[in-house]
Amino acid sequence: MTVYERDRTPADRLQGYRVHIDPHGARALHDCLPPESWQAFLDTTGRGGQDFGFLTERLERLALLETPAAADPADGHHSVSRITLRQILLSGMEETVRFGKTFERYERRPDGRIELFFADGTSQTAAIVVAADGGNSRVRGQYLPHARRVDTGITTVAGKFPLTRGTRELVARRLTDGPNTVIPPKGLGMFCAPHDLDGTAPVGGIGVTEQDGARMDNAGSYVLWAVGAAQGRFPGDLSGMSGDQLKASVERLISSWHPDLRRMVAMSDPDTVSLLPIRTSIPIEPWRATTITLLGDAIHSMTPMRGIGANTALRDAHLLCQALTGGREPVEAIARYEDRMREYGFAAVRDSLRAAQQFVGDNKPARLGFKAFLRTAQRFPALKARVFS
Repeated sequence: MTVYERDRTPADRLQGYRVHIDPHGARALHDCLPPESWQAFLDTTGRGGQDFGFLTERLERLALLETPAAADPADGHHSVSRITLRQILLSGMEETVRFGKTFERYERRPDGRIELFFADGTSQTAAIVVAADGGNSRVRGQYLPHARRVDTGITTVAGKFPLTRGTRELVARRLTDGPNTVIPPKGLGMFCAPHDLDGTAPVGGIGVTEQDGARMDNAGSYVLWAVGAAQGRFPGDLSGMSGDQLKASVERLISSWHPDLRRMVAMSDPDTVSLLPIRTSIPIEPWRATTITLLGDAIHSMTPMRGIGANTALRDAHLLCQALTGGREPVEAIARYEDRMREYGFAAVRDSLRAAQQFVGDNKPARLGFKAFLRTAQRFPALKARVFS
């Protein structure tokens, strides 16, 4: 097996925020990583709680969904720096990963093998090609040209509020205890989640900062916040804005919100503030299996509003690994993988798009109704357990 990676070095890509790993993702990592890498993952995850809060923009609690700690970490929820996770996934792969290889196109050879052509003028042949080249996948563009990825019209600005002994006292404890969705009257929403580290890191450089800049710091604790809005709600054109300008736009948008939420944005380093347009793939009908297949964003790119994109990709990798090592012929194995992947992958696409639309929904009565429902569910634990199970 060889991995062809377009980045020039392991530290090339800006991936400065945390990612939520759910039980699907955790089980995939546990089963696919060598024991020492799985332990490195556990040693570098955040220590924040996983109880999920629904709050108003005035920090009134609507509901709190309790998430019991799993007896087995492989069945649990985790917060991990994207930078650190990439370090873990690359650990021990020095002889396998070829950096600086930007894929351009492929050709099928008469013997059935696939020749891959790269931007540096080189080519390589492979018996099986797995496209894991992201939402703008060039492999998908050639292999499944009708599989489209579109803009949702939703724009998100994200940043990091640093967590120190002093700053913890400046915001409500709920904001540092676990993830939350803030539901204002209409047209926008806010998500925030702590990534709380204890300052320790395993040996070997995993979990330490590779690049300068607050956004690329993966050793410090922080609360990730993201404010999303429907098209036209943010003041002005955000494209090309600096971190300072993006932060100022968010501050204007939430100027009537609770002071703690405004403080969280105001005290974020502009270097950590970035623009994140929200795109989604369009589910397509099944295709005939071949020795080319796809996983993750390359086939089912989704919005981040349910926090399941990375977990679905890890689930893909786990399932595909099982299929290809199960003793079946490659095309049969890939067909079995794709049948299951399409089912849960495109379901996740639809669910995350619906969540994104609700996140920035403009229907005020619908929002009021949802808030009333959350308050009711909070008062009746059996109802809450049944609805959110």
